[in-house]
Amino acid sequence: MQITDLFRYWHKLEKSATGRWLFNYIISFVNPYTGALKAKVVDLQKGYARLELVERRAIRNHLNSIHAIALTNLGEFASGLALISLFTENMRGIPIQIKINFIKKARGKLIAECETQLPVFNDETEHTVVAIIRDEENDEVANVIVTWKLAYKTE
Repeated sequence: MQITDLFRYWHKLEKSATGRWLFNYIISFVNPYTGALKAKVVDLQKGYARLELVERRAIRNHLNSIHAIALTNLGEFASGLALISLFTENMRGIPIQIKINFIKKARGKLIAECETQLPVFNDETEHTVVAIIRDEENDEVANVIVTWKLAYKTE
């Protein structure tokens, strides 16, 4: 499976609860590390991703809030899905820098949203994507700024 297939699978499976569950299950096989976070994709459109992460003991820190790295992973995941939804089959991308701003302790259910556009490029390029993470009160708890190196595959 190519990473660009994920967007096609989403549109085939998103219409039912079972389909959405299956899609999120597939994520853990495509990217085991990201799958371990157990964030759920709740919406995926061209250039847009919305994910949900429910607080649980495994991602909590000593301050009884969601761990900084779990938040970072959530933002990177959202940025990656939003970006690859725009890819053609001959494109690839890899994060080369991640920055995060922590605004408030993250507790409970979180929503990560990311909206982006694909830049026009011929060769390799860098593209910065921002994911916003909010809590159940709709307060921003963090924003994650991911710089992606984009290129065309040379096969």
